[in-house]
Amino acid sequence: MPTTFARTAVAVFAAALSLAAIAADPRSDAPEDRVLPAIAAPAPPTYDAALASWHGADDVNGWIGARFTYDAARAMQLSETQRGSARLAIHRPEAFYREPAGVCVDLARFGVETLRTIDASSKPVYLMVEFAPLEVAGNVLRRHWLAGFERDGAHWYFADAKRPGHLAGPYPSAAAFVDEYARYRGRAIVAFSERASYERTMRAKAVKEAR
Repeated sequence: MPTTFARTAVAVFAAALSLAAIAADPRSDAPEDRVLPAIAAPAPPTYDAALASWHGADDVNGWIGARFTYDAARAMQLSETQRGSARLAIHRPEAFYREPAGVCVDLARFGVETLRTIDASSKPVYLMVEFAPLEVAGNVLRRHWLAGFERDGAHWYFADAKRPGHLAGPYPSAAAFVDEYARYRGRAIVAFSERASYERTMRAKAVKEAR
């Protein structure tokens, strides 16, 4: 069951989003300004301690909302343009917990792998969204990653670098979320897939759904 903090955190972030129509900047994956300040979520001293005390997505989501910092320079290094020249390792969850800065795939990995440890029954997955290509500072930005899970037969999504601390759901399917997410981001989504891994070697196994 969600902790009192987690329920409060979810309510506050939901209220924040309802207080104003947030127009996302389509040229960036960086978080939009929050309507309300992030809650100072309880932070166990180590990642292992967090795994022992957290119970589900609400706990992970609250911590993300309070602590995630977007790394714009890293985003350019991981762009479609530059990723072939020097492959960067995606942050491991324990390292991310110590220093919660990164980009969408770092955050999604933290969300999925953490939830698999503390609540595997929620069936955590990666959601890869492929936007129509967009060039920023000479770099092509196309893919975006989030974490998804199931609760009471519905689909939920979180660990989104664009809106850390936001828990999106319930949705009847991934497609329903993607339709709404495209409108929020102001960008056409040409494909998406739910995956077991963020690794490129999983591409052949992923079911890619054309939009």
